[in-house]
Amino acid sequence: MQTKNIMIVGVGGQGTLLTSRILGGIAIEGGYDVKLSEVHGMAQRGGSVVTFVRYGETVAEPIVEEGQADVLIAFERLEALRYIHYLKNDGVLIVNDQRLDPITVVTGMAQYPQNIIENLEKDTKVLKVDAMTEAKKLGNSKVFNIIVLGLAAAHMDFSKDQWLNVIEKTVPAKTIDINKKAFELGWEIGQ
Repeated sequence: MQTKNIMIVGVGGQGTLLTSRILGGIAIEGGYDVKLSEVHGMAQRGGSVVTFVRYGETVAEPIVEEGQADVLIAFERLEALRYIHYLKNDGVLIVNDQRLDPITVVTGMAQYPQNIIENLEKDTKVLKVDAMTEAKKLGNSKVFNIIVLGLAAAHMDFSKDQWLNVIEKTVPAKTIDINKKAFELGWEIGQ
């Protein structure tokens, strides 16, 4: 098997690191060599957080080079735009259709770009979900990242049961049920 490269991008507090741990866990369950790398920007200040998950027969290093990501999971529109150059030409962008203004926009130093997803769809295979709205319907906005992961997982090489098993082992015990519901919702959206 050729090494799979997955990149997860978001803003501090969006669950990027938990999502990368679940992805790493599913790859280990599948018997693959796995490398994770976490790049923290100003995570506590709402800055970018980037994680790489690479898995395959043998993986030498954790970093995904530009133009090499098979899957780019973005928890926010602007983060998708910011990191799209990491995606392979035939890669897939999974994006949460949500807008979080960075400090430069909040302070008036910059404008938030318009029509981000529509522009990305011109050249890229894009799967989008308004995961925050869906998470609120489930009663817990914090699980939106697991909805996005469920959408991505529906297009990967692992069974739903394998994913649910890894989620159960990875998330805090008191959140297992809501995280499983969120994952299953994302999986259904991805079908």
